[in-house]
Amino acid sequence: MSRRPLHRPLHRAVLPAVLALPLMLTACGGGPERHASTEPASAASDAPASSGYNDHDVMFLQMMIAHHRQGVEMAKVAADRAKRAEVRNLAAAVAATQTEEVKTMTSWLRTWSKPATTDHAPGSHAEHGGLPATGPKEISTLKRTTGAAFEPAFLNLFVAHQHNAVKMAEEEASKGGDEDAKAFAERVKESRTDQIRQMLGMLNS
Repeated sequence: MSRRPLHRPLHRAVLPAVLALPLMLTACGGGPERHASTEPASAASDAPASSGYNDHDVMFLQMMIAHHRQGVEMAKVAADRAKRAEVRNLAAAVAATQTEEVKTMTSWLRTWSKPATTDHAPGSHAEHGGLPATGPKEISTLKRTTGAAFEPAFLNLFVAHQHNAVKMAEEEASKGGDEDAKAFAERVKESRTDQIRQMLGMLNS
């Protein structure tokens, strides 16, 4: 991860490298004026999921819970350490939103009598949308990054992280069976795409 001060060449050089990182999946699982990407993509955490779920719905929720928890961990660091208020505000909103979404997804799995986690090997779930995701090594590196290098490191890593969320959501929207879970996936796709757009703007500013 680059440690140079934030400037335009960093975005062009670092982002493709981050998106191409062969990261390990730990579990297979905007500026303040923008609100669409920082609102929970799901309903209240006690809202029941509809019936008719399939194996892909279960795997999607399990993977997304793990992915969300990684995102919350990184976002909390950025909310405290980022220099610019717009980055701190986005990170804080992401942490709050994804914490609530984890509650919703866990509630749905509980309703289906399914565990919230899976210990299967990451590669065994490629057909369910399993993708490389941010692992402990990348998060540890981010936590050790300080000063002017922190914001570009966080933004580049989080763009890649949320890109994976979009891809998992696309798989769920096309292969899931539960209508609520599929609708949730569509909202995740929309909100994370908006977050990526905002973060790319921050990298270029």
